[in-house]
Amino acid sequence: MATPSGNPVPSAPPSYEEAVGINMNYPHPYPIPGPGQKPDGKGMNPPQHMGQPPPANNPITVQTVYVQQPVLFYDRPVQMCCPSCNQVIVTRLSYDSGALTWLSCGGLCLLGCILGCCLIPFCIDALKDVDHTCPKCSALVGSYKRL
Repeated sequence: MATPSGNPVPSAPPSYEEAVGINMNYPHPYPIPGPGQKPDGKGMNPPQHMGQPPPANNPITVQTVYVQQPVLFYDRPVQMCCPSCNQVIVTRLSYDSGALTWLSCGGLCLLGCILGCCLIPFCIDALKDVDHTCPKCSALVGSYKRL
């Protein structure tokens, strides 16, 4: 068969060995089983999942975690998200006698205020510990200790 320009068309492309020029007499770096031979298992076995269905993918569960910045509690109400009811709130304050209240009372007793004046620290909120509670669910959100 010839083309219109007169060049003959080859019947088949050359083999890989002919194109690359591999010496067929050179020994191969790995054993090649002949016809009718079985591979000896040295690097010739296919991976285990070949010929089998691929391993089933387990469903992936995604969990979203919201990290809240730590809230510093003082003697003033704080606007925050309540960890109990997940509502944005302004905390409600309640005052309890703490270490500073009792030390102030003891200090006034040592100074001679025995007739009831030593009880004045129990009437002053600035000397008491502060508990922050949620106004919606009444959960204790945090506290501020004076000492």
